[in-house]
Amino acid sequence: MLQGKRITVTGGKGFLGTHLIRKLSEHGCENISIADLPEFNLTGIEDIRRMYNTLQPHIVIHLAAKVGGIGFNQEKPAELFYDNLVMGAQLMHEAYLRGIEKFIALGTICAYPKFTPVPFKEDDLWVGYPEETNAPYGLAKKMMLVQSQSYRQQYGFNSIFLLPVNLYGPGDNFDPRSSHVIPALIKKCFDAIDKNESSIEVWGSGAATREFFYVEDAAEAIYLATEKYNKSEPVNIGAGFEISIKELAGLIVKLSGFKGNIIWNKSKPDGQPRRRLDVSKAWEEFGFKAKTDLAAGLQKTIKWYINNR
Repeated sequence: MLQGKRITVTGGKGFLGTHLIRKLSEHGCENISIADLPEFNLTGIEDIRRMYNTLQPHIVIHLAAKVGGIGFNQEKPAELFYDNLVMGAQLMHEAYLRGIEKFIALGTICAYPKFTPVPFKEDDLWVGYPEETNAPYGLAKKMMLVQSQSYRQQYGFNSIFLLPVNLYGPGDNFDPRSSHVIPALIKKCFDAIDKNESSIEVWGSGAATREFFYVEDAAEAIYLATEKYNKSEPVNIGAGFEISIKELAGLIVKLSGFKGNIIWNKSKPDGQPRRRLDVSKAWEEFGFKAKTDLAAGLQKTIKWYINNR
């Protein structure tokens, strides 16, 4: 169904974008274009209009985002709110004005309330306020859901909203100023090995739990939803399990070969207490189920890091 369509991926040079473009190509899509910096600054309306005029997409998959870990969220909440809000709102509005066939909006697990019952069900998205450290980012992305549902109701515009859980995998962001927990831990282990250090420091208590979603599985989920799903009700995409940060750190230490100790800096925030998605809707609506278990995915990620650091 997607073959022959002109598909534009915003943020296509990024971590998820590069894997998604490869996945689309594997499924026979040939007319794929990328809207990303520096060619297009998608926080600016003139660049958005120029992007649509130049690339003429039938389908837009909006991955572009300003994003980072807990420290980055605390440092730049205003930028995270504004940039993500205006990107999503203007991209979708211009898509509607131009009669784009379908708009796929990628939300975030950070949109869920801080104390969402586990596993997170899509119906619980509005039962409370997000965890404070990432609320500006999470709420900005969640506005695309409101927009998607409103534009479908009033204009009949076909847009969908997917909620991926924490991604990881080859090509991840290993910059310590903005990386998420898995690449940050991998880098810390190898830096400690290089310097012959006896310990690494990890933020928080280790008690918080997270679900981690291998990036190639995420790309497959987005492809399937783009092809088969045409409703504005949000859909979780993830692996459907949880692991504590303490267990995760122990696993990465083991797989990396670091022999030292972990020091937990409990003065730093844990973030949301628990995260695990109910992923049944993705299976029911477009036949997606994650295939990569955490240990295998971490091994692939560590191998990539060793070869590319």
